[in-house]
Amino acid sequence: MRSGDFEAELTAGPEAVPRLRHAVRAHLRRECPDVELAVSELLGNVVRHVGTGTPVTLRVTGAGGTTRVEVTDRAPAAVAAPRSPSPDEESGRGLALLEALATRWGVVRGTGSKTVWCELDGS
Repeated sequence: MRSGDFEAELTAGPEAVPRLRHAVRAHLRRECPDVELAVSELLGNVVRHVGTGTPVTLRVTGAGGTTRVEVTDRAPAAVAAPRSPSPDEESGRGLALLEALATRWGVVRGTGSKTVWCELDGS
């Protein structure tokens, strides 16, 4: 890991989302709304779709004006996919938002884990 990169191992839960967002902001020493939104969305997806109590690793790395946010969990079968929620649904728009915000994003499945990542320009 390069100097200046951020990594945290934690247990996923609703209370972890704002705590981790603030830790990333403190580490970066400035507000980065796009990075904070990506962290919130990716960690929130683990809470919603894999479950509270899931061990998670968050990595935020940067090079050449691009910031990469990665969230790794131990549920390779639970793969993130954008949805088209109805106007009445209160959730289901996060990955579409991430897709609009990021220059690219994806999922890498490993043996016993998966990593959902996104890259943000100028963050």
